[in-house]
Amino acid sequence: MVAAAREFEGRIPLQAMARLRGSLADDDGDVRYTLAFGVDALKLPFAELRIEAELPLICQRSLQRFLLPVRLQQRLGLIRDEAEESALPAEYEALQVPADGMLRPAELVEDELILALPVVPVSPAAEVVEREFAPTVEEVAKASPFAALAGLKKE
Repeated sequence: MVAAAREFEGRIPLQAMARLRGSLADDDGDVRYTLAFGVDALKLPFAELRIEAELPLICQRSLQRFLLPVRLQQRLGLIRDEAEESALPAEYEALQVPADGMLRPAELVEDELILALPVVPVSPAAEVVEREFAPTVEEVAKASPFAALAGLKKE
């Protein structure tokens, strides 16, 4: 594929991504991807992956479902072993090619989407909650390291 500079386009349903599904609100929708192979000016083989998706997530502020738009473009330097990784330019991500030489586009797409998930999903439309939560006098007294000593002194 690299020598022929092949390019593939496709769609993958979210239902087919078992590892990603656990982080989603539901599995409605699909992912569009393009995978293009080539060799750069330094004669390094690469695969360029472009992904477009809308991932259904649960907002942790409002607990409502929202769609997170994901647009990714990643250039993957194809390597046979980890020692070759240091030769890759900084803008390349290393991708170790399996021994059989076969790349599985669905797995690559799923890996990139998992990495794109936010740690805490928050909808851009959710209202910001700004509130001051001051501790009560009892909470301050309990939190004091000398509160236990004060209790002993009274006895």
